[in-house]
Amino acid sequence: MTNLSLTDDLFFTRAGMDLNRVQEFVAESLSGMDDGELFLEYSQSESLSLDDGNIKAATFDTSQGFGLRSVLGEATGFAHAGELSEAAIRRAGSTVRAIRSGKGGTMAAPPSGTNAQLYTDANPLGAVDFAAKTKLLTDIDAYARSLDPRVRQVMTSLSGVWQAVQILRGDGSRAADVRPLVRLNIAVVTGDGSRMETGSSGAGGRIPYDFYLDPAQWQKQVDEALRQALVNLGSIPAPAGEMPVILGPGWPGVMLHEAVGHGLEGDFNRKKTSAFSGMIGQRVAAPGVTVVDDGTLMDRRGSITIDDEGTPGARNVLIEDGILKAYMQDRQNARLMGQRPTGNGRRESFAHSPQPRMTNTYMLAGDKAPEEILRSVKRGLYAVNFSGGQVDITSGKFVFSASEAYLIEDGKIGPAVKGATLIGNGPDALTKITMIGNDLQLDDGIGTCGKGGQGVPVGVGQPTLRIDGLTVGGTSA
Repeated sequence: MTNLSLTDDLFFTRAGMDLNRVQEFVAESLSGMDDGELFLEYSQSESLSLDDGNIKAATFDTSQGFGLRSVLGEATGFAHAGELSEAAIRRAGSTVRAIRSGKGGTMAAPPSGTNAQLYTDANPLGAVDFAAKTKLLTDIDAYARSLDPRVRQVMTSLSGVWQAVQILRGDGSRAADVRPLVRLNIAVVTGDGSRMETGSSGAGGRIPYDFYLDPAQWQKQVDEALRQALVNLGSIPAPAGEMPVILGPGWPGVMLHEAVGHGLEGDFNRKKTSAFSGMIGQRVAAPGVTVVDDGTLMDRRGSITIDDEGTPGARNVLIEDGILKAYMQDRQNARLMGQRPTGNGRRESFAHSPQPRMTNTYMLAGDKAPEEILRSVKRGLYAVNFSGGQVDITSGKFVFSASEAYLIEDGKIGPAVKGATLIGNGPDALTKITMIGNDLQLDDGIGTCGKGGQGVPVGVGQPTLRIDGLTVGGTSA
């Protein structure tokens, strides 16, 4: 009940609203509906950035507001405001009732309760003073420049969010959550003559700032950013053609997230616009491929004690040993598809309506040593990091740009290559996985997923994978 007490103080005591009257407004607004909720939010956010030894930006923002949603069949009514007042909530109620049009529904049962607490509810923003945060950024700059004379530029940023939410339903049930989120980003530019290359690294999670004040934490991020920049400084043009590709562990799971994960979200499958529509129980991947979406990992960036509809976060097996088992669902799409909500109803803020979204999505480990996987490839590409990509959900086609990749020559890692892109089809690529490593890693906590104009924090991960027959786009034949 800690979070309910804390958020009651924010949303009712401080805002001057009466809980009983607000519950009456919500019940009246959602009468005759299938579902809906009042989503209350108070958040604080800040960001500091440094470039070439100087603080370039420092921002702090406090926001609060509500979103009131009604759901009837496939129709949704939604109204929001950047204020917390009984008058504003009452006005919003008249808007969301407009979808009734003489129809009546039976309010769905509320989400089950949970006693889980996956992260601290302490506000990380005030726990460390501004001077300590700026010193961290300047220490990072000085450390990076001390490592190698080829360092030309250092860019770093530190950001944090503290978000408190409370969800009220028409039946009087309530749920609350208090979510911290921090992130450290570092980019290093190196130069050799006229050639310049960049490397980047970052980390974050639902943890306090002071974790990153420890030099042991931030120095390894600097080391990694510099390593990437120096590797790219010696890279050669990437090859082109169809070849086996080995994906490294950890962050390369972003390709799984984009090329496969979005296609397993409930709304795309209900509307039959996903390449995975109607395939529950069918083989969609090679044997040994198991993919899960897990919002219950402690302190992880994509974890959620409850989702933004009040459903507890969960560990959902999406693909098991190559067989499609489930989709990720919010409440509306789950009801319309005759399935259960999976704790994946997420929204960017009170100004957005929830939709099915991933949390921490990753592939489980196999039984192959990474060295064995490398030895199995005579000529191919080893992709370690990605900088971005595009995916068509309906067809599954994808294009991803590798920010760090190497040639594989006679089973050994060869020279680094620049400009490599991976081109393929997500569902097809799943069937071409021929070896799965025993080295599952999750990313360091930097992912933000965009969908429908909304961004939410997510996590990705995977072990080393061998995928045969991918098309590599490059500049060398």
